[in-house]
Amino acid sequence: MVKKIMRDPLFLAQKSVDTTEADKQVVIDLIDTLRANLDRCVGMAANMIGVKKNIIVVAAGLFQFVMVNPVITKKSGAYQTEEGCLSLEGVRPCTRYKEIEVDYYDENFKRQHGKYSGWTAQIIQHEIDHCNGIVI
Repeated sequence: MVKKIMRDPLFLAQKSVDTTEADKQVVIDLIDTLRANLDRCVGMAANMIGVKKNIIVVAAGLFQFVMVNPVITKKSGAYQTEEGCLSLEGVRPCTRYKEIEVDYYDENFKRQHGKYSGWTAQIIQHEIDHCNGIVI
């Protein structure tokens, strides 16, 4: 189900908690909401739909993928950039990394490890910041 976008910075600044298989509906709602906003959004975290769970979805080209309880385990190539957010007005400066490695579970709660670079890595970092209560 497509959910309303959370815009309250005090809510967004709260840390999310780990997700369990009981939260499968949140995963579905998050994917539905991302797809409904693809014209202006490339990723979302569950707190953007009002749920403080560690779930992100990323739009990479023609498909979208889910990361449950994602943790960045390695990063390299720091750079400065500016980002906007569907939940907030304007753009803000931030530090990102060109290459990252992430441990996570997929939408079927199977353990995964991925290496990402460039734009996809930047999206993942932005959404993981959401899970950690970091509002850029």
